[in-house]
Amino acid sequence: MGAIYLVRHGQASFGAEDYDRLSERGIRQSEVVGEELARRGVQFAQARCGSLSRQRATAASALQVLGGPPEIGEDPRWNEYDHVDIAKHHGGGSSQDSADPRAFQAALDQALVDWVLAGHDSPCAETWPAFFDRVTGALAELAGALGKGQDGVVFTSGGVIAVLCGALTGTPEAGLVKFNRVTVNGGITKLVSGRGGVSLLSFNEHAHFSGEAEVLLTYR
Repeated sequence: MGAIYLVRHGQASFGAEDYDRLSERGIRQSEVVGEELARRGVQFAQARCGSLSRQRATAASALQVLGGPPEIGEDPRWNEYDHVDIAKHHGGGSSQDSADPRAFQAALDQALVDWVLAGHDSPCAETWPAFFDRVTGALAELAGALGKGQDGVVFTSGGVIAVLCGALTGTPEAGLVKFNRVTVNGGITKLVSGRGGVSLLSFNEHAHFSGEAEVLLTYR
């Protein structure tokens, strides 16, 4: 069977004017991800990333370390949900505050629950059903593009990974919050793809951020 590696982007610039930009730590996280994939000796037949800056920058840094991977296919279906829009319309309208990211995360968790419950009736530009359909569609397309025994890699975001892992374990709605809350920047989730479909093999691997590299471990 082939494998699909879902890599969460490096740390973004939370609270900054331009959130969609890797922090200095995020840049280093991306390089360490590349070093980890190189250590595993994985050869990728397909590489994808979303169109967000933090996703594209993570892909570029990681794949540069790998050396000689296939051209990265940019696909906006791998983009994260719009957390600012969701927080604005659900969960009390919380704003991103760099002084207290934990408080914002708690408020966002509730906003995500409300967003899911609202379904097609959400006032957000993208509803939960639309988000679910696009990310599962992106995964199905990639799995179909892989030949027998071939591997693929995607540089995406925590919410996308959380929903896909939730879907593969039968609880996409719950997975959106529960998996998303613990997904680390630069974490690696591995799926296996074969004639029986796609299955979750491992979630949120981050041993590459242990020991001396533990200072790079971040969740938001």
